[in-house]
Amino acid sequence: MMPLVPTALGDIQLSELGRTLSHEHLFMNLMLERRGDGLVHDEELLAEELAVFAAQGGRTIFELTTAELNVGSTPAGPPEFDAGSGQTRNPRAVEGIQRISRKTGINVLLGTGRYRDPYLRASVIDSLGVEGVAEEMIRDLTAGFPGTTARAALIGEVGADKWYISEQEACVFRAAARAHRETGAVVYTHAARWEVAFEQIDLLRREGVDPAKIAVGHVDTVPSADFVTRVAGTGVFVGVDTINSANLREVRHRVQCVLELVSHGYLDRVLLAHDVCLASQLRSNGGNGFGFVLGGFRDALLDAGLSETEFDEIVVMNPARLLGHG
Repeated sequence: MMPLVPTALGDIQLSELGRTLSHEHLFMNLMLERRGDGLVHDEELLAEELAVFAAQGGRTIFELTTAELNVGSTPAGPPEFDAGSGQTRNPRAVEGIQRISRKTGINVLLGTGRYRDPYLRASVIDSLGVEGVAEEMIRDLTAGFPGTTARAALIGEVGADKWYISEQEACVFRAAARAHRETGAVVYTHAARWEVAFEQIDLLRREGVDPAKIAVGHVDTVPSADFVTRVAGTGVFVGVDTINSANLREVRHRVQCVLELVSHGYLDRVLLAHDVCLASQLRSNGGNGFGFVLGGFRDALLDAGLSETEFDEIVVMNPARLLGHG
């Protein structure tokens, strides 16, 4: 029997994922770092934006907004949600995601976990410890998010803010590994700008995570010619997942990342997404929105020599491989 995958609206078969964006956000509050445009919480607008992806034949997104990014992510609270102990998803945000999913027909797979510095609160992480953070993740993956009817499909995004993993971040990574060992869930990481991916992979592997159940996100933000292939060489999935600029230089770099991975034999490890997390990245505000991967970026890849079959393998087969391995 084909494995089942939990979405915001209930379980579907793995074969129903279809064209998938592996790293996106709907309701999200990044205002700690981006005061001007770090709040994305307009439900009607988000439905319109996601409908573009649906019209292109898109079927699924991984929505990886972890606990701390849920605080203040909806116009109407709830005020009691502050990502404290046991609080990993704003229930009002989950309800909004469910409505958007119904309206657009897009499957939304929800991530669980805690984010990275400077969003992590030492008082919460220290109080929970590895065991407590792991228990939150296991609960979300098995019983569901408190106050909602939805269950998590994977762990993430969990990340590092700098070129090393801090003490608080390491606690979250160890917890993610423990939750993985208990549930078999995928761990999707945030590894931007520096080569911290290798430290993340090493930590997770030492803690018993199968590399084939790890997806390292944001590899396309590291300016190193061979970085993406070195990451893929560890056996993990590789997220070329910040395709959120139409700037020609940025697009060319991400096209080259994909082509390098394919030419080195890692076609089956590539994941694509936009990582929409700022208001300025929405189409209505002049950004790429959720439609660039299946639109202009696909065109750029095909123009550069990728075949349509290879592109479809990346956006259809690879997310299913990641979730279904083992």
